[in-house]
Amino acid sequence: MAETGSMVTSPAVPVSASPQARLAAAASVLGVRRINGLLPPNRAGIRVGRGLIATIMAAFGPPLPGTRIRSVRSGTVRGEWVRAPGVPQGDRAVYYVHGSGYVICSARTHRGLASRLSKATGLPVFVLDYRLAPEHRFPAAAEDVAAGYRWLLDNGYRAADLVIGGDSAGCHLGLDLLLQNLDGATPQPAGMFMFSPLMDLTLALAERRDRRQPDPMAPATVGRRLIELYTAGEPAASPRLRLAIPPGAALPPLFVQAAAGEMLGDDARHVRDMAAAAGVRCDLELWPGRIHVFQALPLLVPEAAPALRRAAEFVGAALAESNVVVQERVS
Repeated sequence: MAETGSMVTSPAVPVSASPQARLAAAASVLGVRRINGLLPPNRAGIRVGRGLIATIMAAFGPPLPGTRIRSVRSGTVRGEWVRAPGVPQGDRAVYYVHGSGYVICSARTHRGLASRLSKATGLPVFVLDYRLAPEHRFPAAAEDVAAGYRWLLDNGYRAADLVIGGDSAGCHLGLDLLLQNLDGATPQPAGMFMFSPLMDLTLALAERRDRRQPDPMAPATVGRRLIELYTAGEPAASPRLRLAIPPGAALPPLFVQAAAGEMLGDDARHVRDMAAAAGVRCDLELWPGRIHVFQALPLLVPEAAPALRRAAEFVGAALAESNVVVQERVS
């Protein structure tokens, strides 16, 4: 189901999941979900969880052959530039914030997704390696995301030439950055796209959906335990945790994709509803299926490739529109 505006015009979202996607979801419920449900929230369990997700990402979404990786270590900023074959290091880029509950993933686990985003958009992708919990708690990750964005601006990228992307908890971190930018001190990027966004850090929305149909990747209770490793000691109602878009907020256009039957499907709807109530443009696409961040697993879920093409179309349109606005201000 697509609930979109005018920034994406490629073929519509399919009405039913592919046989491969349905099989992957069924197998994951019996395998990955059960394993994740048994892992204790201690250092040993986290280490196993990090290894499991890294293995899945590498097996079903490896980088494209010939992808170029350049490590970044600059002050407090850590990350990787990822360029698909033939993509130059130009003056426009995607700034990508990975997810997995503030605890699990890294720039390395997301190389495959970044390389495919780079190919689809024709742009270099900078994937931030923010500090992870439980070693580093709130607001460490959020501070790193803001530092990464400022680093890009300080290194010659105009805000109008950047689009932020993220998945799962990375979407929460990215939207937090946009809301912090509302103070006017830092210019907004051209747009932001979100894959399977995590918005409700209490996971109440996810738990309700998980009770109706078990999520293939992990029980909602597991997700909550991970998030609490990052948010420990912070009130659930903290404005940096329970994000809200104020009416009339000067945010760039948003683009949201999620699997309609996944645990965070209602979080995706929540982003759209918040944005609409505030007068912010937000296109929502709910793809048939149940795999969380299916865009990262093209060898498992065939819908990943066309979904990425639609996200890339949003990126191109947002950059073009943002630069028209900049030129109008100058002239």
